[in-house]
Amino acid sequence: MPQIKRIGVIGAGTMGNGIAQVFAQSGFDVRLVDTVAPALDRARDTISKSLGKFVEKGKLTAEDRDAALGRLQTATEVASLADADYVVEAIVEDARAKRELFAQLDAITRPDVILTSNTSSISITVIGAATKRPDKVLGMHFMNPVPLMTLVEVIRGQATSPESMAVASDLCAKLGKTALEAADYPGFIANRILMPMINEAIYALMEGVGTREAIDGVMKLGMNHPMGPLTLADFIGLDVCLAILNVLHDGLGDPKYRPCPLLRRMVAAGHLGRKSGQGFYKY
Repeated sequence: MPQIKRIGVIGAGTMGNGIAQVFAQSGFDVRLVDTVAPALDRARDTISKSLGKFVEKGKLTAEDRDAALGRLQTATEVASLADADYVVEAIVEDARAKRELFAQLDAITRPDVILTSNTSSISITVIGAATKRPDKVLGMHFMNPVPLMTLVEVIRGQATSPESMAVASDLCAKLGKTALEAADYPGFIANRILMPMINEAIYALMEGVGTREAIDGVMKLGMNHPMGPLTLADFIGLDVCLAILNVLHDGLGDPKYRPCPLLRRMVAAGHLGRKSGQGFYKY
């Protein structure tokens, strides 16, 4: 097992700052990278507030919170990860952008460093092929919100080595997470099952089968889901849902994954859910 102390996290959005937080909380030195400096400021503020809630609930001491924040550094250059021992990418869900980034990481990090992606649907094999170390490229799909959700979907690409998978699983355990392995097919396990449900809920709304409240209520009260599919779609981001459904539809070629026209229309209108203030519900 390689000695892993310094973690590089790329992308200071919702997922990236959550991933950075759990690593810092677990004793790792973390460097969070984003090309947009204000995003890093927002991420540090979000992480500080999140850690503060753990202190308020008695799940973390004030000293541990301060220590975790002390282990967190930020930077705007990917080159700052040259000394990283392990990297997690959490940028936009776009295959070309991820391949370009991984080629860059491959050039600047040590040859033994494992490079991972938090992608929720894009092929790990395709991402790994952009590097000279595809055996050390794998998926680590954290669930949102990262500090609270215990699952990490760990995805093995065509060339990913068993040793790399073992290191990732061991790291998940150190984070207090449960790693469950998925094969490298579009959407992996989580989104291959979740997104068709969300898509069907949107179809049901579009076709007038029920109101948004009724659709969400049936799944909450009848299926014991913690939140309804339309509320969940707003939480994830309707643009993200659409991107994943497009990956499923293109990658598997099955019409059952065709994104609902209403979803496409809402994304085109900029109604993306919580982050835009308007989705199936207003925020």
